[in-house]
Amino acid sequence: MATALPPLTALRAFDAAARHMSFAKAAEELNVTPAALSFQIKSLEEHLGAPLFRRLNRAVQLTEAGEALAPGADEGFRALAAAWQQARRVLDTTSLTVTAGPALTSKWLAPRLYDFARSHPDIDLRLSAGLRMVDLRRDSVDVAIRFGYGVEPDLVSLPARQEWFTPVMTPELAAQYPTPESLRHAPLIYDESTNFLLPPCDWQMWFRAVGLDFTPGHGTSFSNADHAVNAACAGLGVALGRRPMIIKDVQEGRLVTPFKIAIETEARFRFLCLPEAEDRPQIKAFREWFFAEIEKTAHMWDDFEIIPATDL
Repeated sequence: MATALPPLTALRAFDAAARHMSFAKAAEELNVTPAALSFQIKSLEEHLGAPLFRRLNRAVQLTEAGEALAPGADEGFRALAAAWQQARRVLDTTSLTVTAGPALTSKWLAPRLYDFARSHPDIDLRLSAGLRMVDLRRDSVDVAIRFGYGVEPDLVSLPARQEWFTPVMTPELAAQYPTPESLRHAPLIYDESTNFLLPPCDWQMWFRAVGLDFTPGHGTSFSNADHAVNAACAGLGVALGRRPMIIKDVQEGRLVTPFKIAIETEARFRFLCLPEAEDRPQIKAFREWFFAEIEKTAHMWDDFEIIPATDL
């Protein structure tokens, strides 16, 4: 039995035919004629010394040998494709793919990206909003911005500024509820996306921070932070807003932060990238821009009393 690997083109023909279970569809995928594909598979069978397919009238079936070869061929070509893509990424200094959560993308990143694009016209930026865990080596993503605890052991993990929560509402609602005590009678909005935080950074904890023993009752709940903030902008009620989610609406006057008391969580947004990719020009440019943008508005909260949730 032959032990040397057969030609790659023959293996590629087999892989396509095994996936489609059709010589015609495999030939179409590889942009060759059915006769050429059949010749490649025949040469592979001769190299092996056994048939890989049973040729039926209008179909093909894998033989036992074909079934043994098909999974490894598929995995091998997928690995080759991934490795080739990685090699291309190493040489690419103009494309940048960033993934961030939908709320951060909507309320913080997207409104600022014009400035990044204007400052770096040579970088083709692709922004992917989602919370799915990504593999930065496998998924063709250069940078991930994620909110949570701890660090990723095999990645560069750079924490952003402290994250905290404070009540936000329209100026009209602020006139109706001018004190923390009056908020006990206000329509409250709940953001369920932060329910994983420990200790919790919720309404009960904020009332505790201002010295009130109050457990809120009913209210409107949202699974996404940006939806909760948008509801507050529409006057639906008072939301417990997180710094990056509220800053643009506060700057532009749609929301106000009248009480200047916030509760801080130990969770942070983190800038994540591969160690070997940290100094690629487009990643370095985006990292510097990202942290500089955060610092631009840090002064807005200088008069806040920020209380760690762990102290409550």
